Amino acid sequence: MLPVMRCDEYLYPVPKFDLGKGDVNDFNNELKGFHEQFEDCFQRSESRDHFFNYMAGQFSPLERKSIEPIALSIEDGNVRALQRFVSDAPWAEKKMTTKYRSFVNDDLGSSDGAMIFDESGFLKKGKDSIGVAKQYCGTIGKVDNCQVGVFTGYVSEYGYALVDKRLFIPEKWFADDYSTRRKKCKLPEDTVFKTKPQLAAEMLSELGKENILPFKYVLADSIYGESQEFIAAVESMPDKTYFVSVSKDLRCWLKRPMTMSKSYQWGGKTRTKTILVDQDSKPLTVEALAKNINDYFWYRRQVSEGTKGPIVYEFTRRRVILSYDGLPQKTVWLLIRRTLGDDPQYSFFISNASSSTRLKTLVWLSGLRWAIEQCFEETKTELGMDHYEVRKFPGWHHHILTCMMAHFFLWHLKVRMGKKSTVYYAIAA
Repeated sequence: MLPVMRCDEYLYPVPKFDLGKGDVNDFNNELKGFHEQFEDCFQRSESRDHFFNYMAGQFSPLERKSIEPIALSIEDGNVRALQRFVSDAPWAEKKMTTKYRSFVNDDLGSSDGAMIFDESGFLKKGKDSIGVAKQYCGTIGKVDNCQVGVFTGYVSEYGYALVDKRLFIPEKWFADDYSTRRKKCKLPEDTVFKTKPQLAAEMLSELGKENILPFKYVLADSIYGESQEFIAAVESMPDKTYFVSVSKDLRCWLKRPMTMSKSYQWGGKTRTKTILVDQDSKPLTVEALAKNINDYFWYRRQVSEGTKGPIVYEFTRRRVILSYDGLPQKTVWLLIRRTLGDDPQYSFFISNASSSTRLKTLVWLSGLRWAIEQCFEETKTELGMDHYEVRKFPGWHHHILTCMMAHFFLWHLKVRMGKKSTVYYAIAA
């Protein structure tokens, strides 16, 4: 679980999830009350019943929480009917998601909240599930046959939840020889290939336009942090601060080098390009910069991340000018984190926070992204988010949305009862 943040780490601690089985007197009744809010999102009463039973199955002690075990655990349960509901039945998904985020705002919303973008892999056998391919799976830390979802998490001083999702469809799935599989998997015909940062930027823009969940910060891993398209999406939103990971190879200057315009002939026309005045003024990698900073400038701090309690790192920061295509661009904060010991491991982050931002603010932000890791861990280990066996595009989104809502429902119970203890485990329906 996320350990409690130290009180001097800027704005707020991230609370732990700590609801236990004995804390809820009538779990099924409360779950029905939650589901009643979504009755108008389904056309048929049978679908409403299936939605309740499917989520109840995710809270159950079943070892495998896929459709068949859930259906067989229900009195008069019908496996095929539940399969059709998850994969083929109409859901007013947009309406459900809007309502869901309103509930998240009621319980967890904060003007100092953060949106977190990250991906999670789902190992799969075979080649017929939508978007499945040999690709990097963060869950196991290597390339394997899997599906990958891009997610948005929300974190505040009141808790954390997943609030949006997109299934990443690898580019090869849009080739002609995949047309039959696309049709079988019910991939909408107007779907086009989008990179993971493009999917994240799309979600961020939609969340901003929707304006239901308040947030101040945007956090992401390096695949998004080094995407100019994703960063541009954040910068297009007023008063938002990004804090993103970057790779050790990112290049920068400590002082902005002078540039000038140079004319040249190309294709019979005179053109101009920007070049460095001093061609020897090459940018440094952030790794080279880090390794040349004197110990005097490193500050030892505890951060609250991981399952074993607070971890101690050393931090330093610099105002740097980023290099793109060998030319100076924007000025940002570079936060460098290193482990203790003789062979330190470095991590790097950049932020558009104001020049007056204190080190403790950046250190605090470096610990927040663990909230989405908690979301993944809890929904997978306790609610069966990675147990699904559906193959179709709508089925993946329906299953994941149900898991997101189930996870938040438990947070709602905690918030409603004002719980402040420390251990999380699933509640059996």
